[in-house]
Amino acid sequence: MPRGLTRATAAGIVAGLAAGAAMNGFQAAYASATGMKSEGEPTTTKAADKLAEATTGAKVPDPLRQAADPAVHYATAAALGLGYALVAETWRPVTAGAGTLFGAATAAVLDAGLVPALGLAPPPTETPPATHAYALASHLVFGVTLEAVRRRLRG
Repeated sequence: MPRGLTRATAAGIVAGLAAGAAMNGFQAAYASATGMKSEGEPTTTKAADKLAEATTGAKVPDPLRQAADPAVHYATAAALGLGYALVAETWRPVTAGAGTLFGAATAAVLDAGLVPALGLAPPPTETPPATHAYALASHLVFGVTLEAVRRRLRG
């Protein structure tokens, strides 16, 4: 792999992990400030179960359930960071709005599209507007952090 792509790959993964952590921090702060309580099992744990069932025929075993949520969250964040960084190397418009465009697109594609399509959450039409706003804000934090860290690491 050419040196520039190796650096972009590393920067993308690190930036994705940092953005995932920033998103978690934002969500924790928001929940604390508003008294918001999560209902049911996290989407990421449901995704881990689907993946485990597809590969082993069984859900994630109880001793590993607590680790499944952050594992899926951070694996997804790293993969998104990697893809973003590689695209940003040759197509600068992806970085528009200091990462906010990517964050908004991620919210639309994942939260409003893929997650409901996989049966991990209700359809967007059955989700309250406040939940959509919270998801969008979370992904904007993700996008801005992703771009800031990627840019810092790439110089």
